[in-house]
Amino acid sequence: MHIAPPAASPDRPPLGTALAVAERRPRLFLLLLCLLLYLPGFFTLPATDRDEARFAQATRQMVETGDHVRIRFGEEERNKKPAGIHWLQSASVQALEAAGLGSRDDIWAYRVPSFAGAVLAVLATFHWGRALVGRRAAFLGAAMLASSLVLVIEAHIAKTDAALLAVVTAAMGLFGAAYLRPGAFSAKQAAAFWLVLGASVLLKGPVGPMVPLLAGITLAVADKGAPWLKALRPLWGVPLMLLAGAPWFVAIGIATEGRFFAEAVGGDMLAKIGSGEEKHWGPPGYYLLTFPIAAFPGAWIVLLALPSGWRDRRTVAAARFLLAWAVPSWLVFEAVQTKLPHYTLPLFPALMLLGAAWAMDPLRRIPPRRWWRAAAVAALVLVAVGFGLAALAAPWFTLRGVLWPWGAFLAPPLALLLLWAVLCAARRGDHGRAALLGALLAALPYAAALEGVAPRLQPLWIAPRLEALLAERAPGLPASDFGITGYAEPSAVFAVGTGTNLLRTGGDAARFLAGAPGRVVAVGNRAEADFRAEAAALRIAPVEIGTVTGLNYTRGRWITLILYRLDP
Repeated sequence: MHIAPPAASPDRPPLGTALAVAERRPRLFLLLLCLLLYLPGFFTLPATDRDEARFAQATRQMVETGDHVRIRFGEEERNKKPAGIHWLQSASVQALEAAGLGSRDDIWAYRVPSFAGAVLAVLATFHWGRALVGRRAAFLGAAMLASSLVLVIEAHIAKTDAALLAVVTAAMGLFGAAYLRPGAFSAKQAAAFWLVLGASVLLKGPVGPMVPLLAGITLAVADKGAPWLKALRPLWGVPLMLLAGAPWFVAIGIATEGRFFAEAVGGDMLAKIGSGEEKHWGPPGYYLLTFPIAAFPGAWIVLLALPSGWRDRRTVAAARFLLAWAVPSWLVFEAVQTKLPHYTLPLFPALMLLGAAWAMDPLRRIPPRRWWRAAAVAALVLVAVGFGLAALAAPWFTLRGVLWPWGAFLAPPLALLLLWAVLCAARRGDHGRAALLGALLAALPYAAALEGVAPRLQPLWIAPRLEALLAERAPGLPASDFGITGYAEPSAVFAVGTGTNLLRTGGDAARFLAGAPGRVVAVGNRAEADFRAEAAALRIAPVEIGTVTGLNYTRGRWITLILYRLDP
């Protein structure tokens, strides 16, 4: 039995002039909001370790070799995930190079698919959210999603998750259309649904299809039937989804003699599920506890809306669909041992729409219990204050007395301005205005942190400083004549070049240096004694030509890299 979606919001725009203007051009408004949120730091942040630099370097090697089937990092094959994101990055880099706007050495050129994925996810949330929660609530939910801290970060990182969010949002939007009005769901819409799921498989394997699968099972149980299943045309839709990714899977299977499937399923996916081998373990409840941070500044609205949304699940089809989108997959992520904040990002559109629907409909809004409201507000306050303090404290921990960047002083008052504006609107009972103000004002402290603080924390960015020192002290040195030990991070390979030799020990560095004239090695301070002992045994006299000191944030320790070459 079809249950009608909730009625649209009242005609009077409760968000005032800003929303009244936005209603005339909502997509343009959301696009401009995304630009305000995502452009600061996009071009100036160096390549980050580890995933971003590793993804970008693998893509650069695809561009350099023309092999778009196998995924390589240096000489090592890393066929752990499908190649979809590398294809998008490769297309971005080659298009920018053809237009003369960027090069394969610019990390931002590899970030364009993530930027575009974040923007498309926001627009898709508005487009398909209208049928679920009404036009105004869909707009607010999309704005809340755009300003979510985890999405702002993912839009600045050249990897999979922002693009995955875009395709999952599109797939679930189409699924929602089939659920609410199965009789009006066309074959073209069904084909689009399955093709989008095929694209999600090429981006991150089974994660994309998992979300609609678990949502569908949940809805079928809750409704005691699935009239929408026929509308999705699974008999030819599932083969279409498989066909979308089949050519690459066949090619990679042949190219690796079947090793891809063993590495991707056994070595990567099962390790994350069962053993926590990736050193990102977290207890059950991790995502719930970190949600106020990941979804800041809109998380508190979502938390306030959850009791009302849970109550409406029996009578409101849209609320039931949004909960089915979010809850089952959320429980799966909580059960998996490997945990990272961005894993639950594909569920954020549903949660933001649920929160926006509550905030925009005062006639149906039921205030949560006082203690729950206090907890939600406390979470907002703690994260806002913590964000400002983190931006202020980061230079103290890293620059060690050097002049602090301007953003460190601006971020705290801007975060407090956001907090004051949001709480003032909420105190008047206008939660819709509070949510929109939070989304808009979040752009200010984000810009201060991403443009005014992070790129200026020089000790964090060891690789670009190392590359600059090499260019000064050994100009024209081929990457194949450079070796490094004590800092085996992907950013070093991306900064110096594909042929960079990652050496395991100081002894390996000495032997590499003695192997051919003109070579240069960078030796970490922890490997220096081993390097000098082996150099003495080889009867070579390395000459120090410079040092780079910085904080290896992936390991949480300070290091000094000493550059050596042999005196001609």
